[in-house]
Amino acid sequence: MKTTISFSEMQAFVAVVTEESFTAAAERLETDKARVSRIVQRIEEKLGARLLNRSTRRLSVTEVGRDYFERVSSILAAAEAAEATVAQQSREPKGRLKITATPEFGTTRVDGWIATYLRTWPKVTVETVYSIRAVDIIHEGIDVAIRIGALQDSELSARKLGDITYGLYASPSYLKSAAPLHAVDDLKRHDLIMKTASGRAVWTLASGTSRRRSRRRRDARSTT
Repeated sequence: MKTTISFSEMQAFVAVVTEESFTAAAERLETDKARVSRIVQRIEEKLGARLLNRSTRRLSVTEVGRDYFERVSSILAAAEAAEATVAQQSREPKGRLKITATPEFGTTRVDGWIATYLRTWPKVTVETVYSIRAVDIIHEGIDVAIRIGALQDSELSARKLGDITYGLYASPSYLKSAAPLHAVDDLKRHDLIMKTASGRAVWTLASGTSRRRSRRRRDARSTT
């Protein structure tokens, strides 16, 4: 007799592996931990193989479980793609759209884009993952990833959304009491809050074709 594993069971298993926790998977699926645990146990019984190693402190995936996870993820992605195609053809998108971006850009720009999108397509549910870590787009089921900077080699489809430029700003009250500021080197005598990439406290200042690099002094503050 053939065993059949339902889509909902597959989704539960993928959630456990992705979240690395029965509790977190249950929250994601809006159910309870015991039910998710029973589903995974039922899958293992149907397959006749151990997919997860469980202990009181950690949860790990067996080699067989990892292979099953990869295949099931592909099946679910294909099913979601099929549903999305039908929804697109009906001209009324619905379902879940999972987006990732950096926390700063996500809260300042992406949130607004999502709000506008949902006013147009209210049947879509948007889930956001705002994180500075390198999110695994395939394994974590990400539909849209918004990134700033040079695009790494990838087989994923990409589209440029625009350009971001940075500038120097100071309040009039600060400038009244601060040291004169006429050249790049004068910045070393000022209190600075520097927006930098990857913690590198270095600015490259541009004026036309001219470029100057400015390093912060030791007591300046930097943010990433």
